[in-house]
Amino acid sequence: MAIITEEEEDTKTLIPPKTKLKKSESSTKNPKPQSQNPFPFWFYFTLVVSLATIIFISLSLFSSHNDPRSWFLSLPPSLRQHYSNGRTIKVQINPNESPIEVFVAESGPIQSENVVIVHGLGLSSYAFKEIIQSIGSKGFHSVAMDLPGFGFSDKSIVVIGGDRDLGFVARVKEVYDLIQEKGVFWAFDHMIETGDLPYEEIMKLQNSKRRSLEAIELGSEETARVLSQVIDTLGLSPVHLVLHDSALGLASNWVSENSQTVRSITLIDSSVSPALPLWILNIPVIREVLLGFSFGFEKLVSFRCSKEMTLSQIEAHRILLKGRNGREAVVASLKKLNHSFDIAQWGNSDGINGIPMQVIWSRDGSKEWSDEGQRVAKALPKAKFVTHSGSRWPQESKSGELADYISDFVYQLPRSIRQVAEEPIPEKVQKVLDEAKPGGDHDHHHGHGHAHAGYTDAYGLGEEWTT
Repeated sequence: MAIITEEEEDTKTLIPPKTKLKKSESSTKNPKPQSQNPFPFWFYFTLVVSLATIIFISLSLFSSHNDPRSWFLSLPPSLRQHYSNGRTIKVQINPNESPIEVFVAESGPIQSENVVIVHGLGLSSYAFKEIIQSIGSKGFHSVAMDLPGFGFSDKSIVVIGGDRDLGFVARVKEVYDLIQEKGVFWAFDHMIETGDLPYEEIMKLQNSKRRSLEAIELGSEETARVLSQVIDTLGLSPVHLVLHDSALGLASNWVSENSQTVRSITLIDSSVSPALPLWILNIPVIREVLLGFSFGFEKLVSFRCSKEMTLSQIEAHRILLKGRNGREAVVASLKKLNHSFDIAQWGNSDGINGIPMQVIWSRDGSKEWSDEGQRVAKALPKAKFVTHSGSRWPQESKSGELADYISDFVYQLPRSIRQVAEEPIPEKVQKVLDEAKPGGDHDHHHGHGHAHAGYTDAYGLGEEWTT
């Protein structure tokens, strides 16, 4: 009996662990699912993105100096020095619009050959300040202008009236100003007298008082008007024209229509599209990051435009591109750029075919850019093709090399004949001059005609150009 009872006890002690093991195995095989709510993640993600957007937009609004005086005082010394070395002239880019100011920087003797440099989209005359100084030191008169919407030139125009969309606050202010001018019961009295609400008169009064700034849109037509007025105002004709980057597409029509004014053409890394990807400046948040912080703009310029440009140069370009509604102007001008421009057809046209031309191309770019240079060389077989060691955007360390190419090309050409438009002497003035000559024609010393008889000198005209 003792042996039987011991076996029963052993069997009893072995059973419970097996049941526990089965329970544990069953629990691991069939775990209870835990429900996860995705709402908190998307809530916090949306909140962070919204706050970041508000911060970037706020920084761009508060850091932008639309007031010309405050913007100028915030400029680094290099930009203020460049501005002090130039001047502004008045031009009219569109009919029936007020004139705007265009900045022009000059160097060299005025009586010599005139070299006019036109920058591409995203740049300004500041990029060529060392080049015009170097060309001027070689005895040529070098001029670099800021196209409207860039650099120190006006970047927006004042628009009066219009049917633009206004915010709630702006409309409330318009109503308040109208009440102050006409009185509280003016519209009610008018409705009693005539039976109609003076809607047309109200809209007319509101439109006459609306003032808004609109970015300048620069296309080939506007560029042609600007070039003609700048050259005429400064008395530069004929000119040796230097076109950089996308300036070829902007100025090509003017060159074709004024080939007699162009003595030679130099293309520096000219392409249909600008080197700087300006379309990215139209994307919210990204544009605030690129123009609001030096780090982002520096990376973009180093990647696409110039690898050896100094940080101070890049910062100066960022300030000029951002200040005084510069971003809006460059984006608007990009939309009017002729992306279907055919350089081969343009170069072989009747007006361009006889103009001396050279192409200066960067050999420091990518293989695609080198292939683009070969394509341009084949499209312009009569042009002189040379390469430079810089990048697509000019840099101070390579300015002497570019200036040497331009100066040597101009030096090899025959000297230009100055074009002086001689005004006819009015009949009344001619009569006074004739009465003042008691001896007749013998007072015309050395056989000079009436064009030298004091009238033209009073207006600064004569054998030399006027500026």
